[in-house]
Amino acid sequence: MALTTARALNPELVVRDADPEGDRADMLRLATLLARRWSPTVWLDGDDGLLIDMTGVAHLHGGEQNMARRLIRLLAHFSFTARIAIADTPGAAHALARYGPRICLCPSGEQATMLAPLPPRALRLDEAQLDLLRTLGIDTIGQLVTMPRAPLARRLGDALVARLDQALGRIAEPVDPIVPRETIAVVQRFAEPIATAEAIEHWLGVLVPCLVQALTVEGLGARRIELIAERIDHVPQRIRIGLARPSRDGAHILKLLVRRIESVEPGYGIDAMTLVVRAADPLEPQSFAERLDEETAPDLAPLIDTLATRGARTWRTVPVESDVPERSVAVAPPLDPPGRTGTEPPIDDVARLKRLGPLDPWTPLWPRPARLLARPEEVDNVLYELPDHPPRRFTWRGVTHRVIRADGPERIQGEWWRRPSERHSVRDYFRVEDETGARFWLYRRGDGERTASGDLKWFLHGVFG
Repeated sequence: MALTTARALNPELVVRDADPEGDRADMLRLATLLARRWSPTVWLDGDDGLLIDMTGVAHLHGGEQNMARRLIRLLAHFSFTARIAIADTPGAAHALARYGPRICLCPSGEQATMLAPLPPRALRLDEAQLDLLRTLGIDTIGQLVTMPRAPLARRLGDALVARLDQALGRIAEPVDPIVPRETIAVVQRFAEPIATAEAIEHWLGVLVPCLVQALTVEGLGARRIELIAERIDHVPQRIRIGLARPSRDGAHILKLLVRRIESVEPGYGIDAMTLVVRAADPLEPQSFAERLDEETAPDLAPLIDTLATRGARTWRTVPVESDVPERSVAVAPPLDPPGRTGTEPPIDDVARLKRLGPLDPWTPLWPRPARLLARPEEVDNVLYELPDHPPRRFTWRGVTHRVIRADGPERIQGEWWRRPSERHSVRDYFRVEDETGARFWLYRRGDGERTASGDLKWFLHGVFG
């Protein structure tokens, strides 16, 4: 069905773009979580399923029934609607989870009976095999089980017979389990407790190269590192540092940690120190410039890390396509890479007829103030003339300003596609300058003619200069 037809039938239809790569990444994260906390053997089952080997772990969760219910609650917490089946074989569990009740427990050795009424599609067959089974009038797995094996394999192929035997437990099924990555950590224990900043700095100089070596072996760069200093009174002291981009530069990491040593309270002494990588990303080898005299862009990551270690917050602003000023800017990480460019349209796409490039979300036709307030602040005692004249006087934060120069109005309509309440809303913006030379950005709510457009209150939204 075409999307326009579906929307005509149901105006409240919610449409979202498919993201197969993101869905698979979510499934991998979920599988890793289950492998860490529920069972050591977890693997992906297609695009929408997970298989968990419960052998030897069900009693740790109160039995199979309780484990299934706890998994349902856990997945609901992560906004997943799940169906669970427990059987002797992965094939039977796959079939019963998709075509059985929401929580299905198959008794040991009874998978043939439980699978008999299910359709052949539950055996993970391809479309060609399913079409041939429909042609032969085979509608259930039970009919396949009763058929002679030699004619079945000759007519439908060995792959179908193998799927059937795997589901019934006659042959083993290979699995590719998810192996969670081990936490990278280095530990140093002391025969005698240490209690001075110099001693802590010395042992950090020993631990950091070991941590860098472990990161190099894994091909990773650290994003967050934590130092845990274990005191003899069992009160751990922690130092946490973050990095703007993945790094395994030992000198830089050591410098950031040393700057935070003063926050450690050794008490009666520290008998162990541990460096733990809390977050890491892949870090591939980086190539040098082709020419030695070629100018390269300065690396701001060490500066940003230093500022963050001193308690400063760093970010950068990125434009957002919106006419409403407070929505036209967003906060991004200081070294966040630029967004992906769109794919090239097909050769017969009418979009190729457009000669102009994409429009800049921050158009220079109407200058914007250097600083927007966190939220527009209402001003009082405004003297103005309707409908399109700028204010002559206003009071902001208890100070009266007399306007000597002004420019505007710049009319901004509400974004009706976001909220129905903005369908008729209007803002008229003015750039004004008072007698002291200060420049402000004010707007009037409403067009001055229709009451539905606003209540004619004035707000200060930004300051120039």
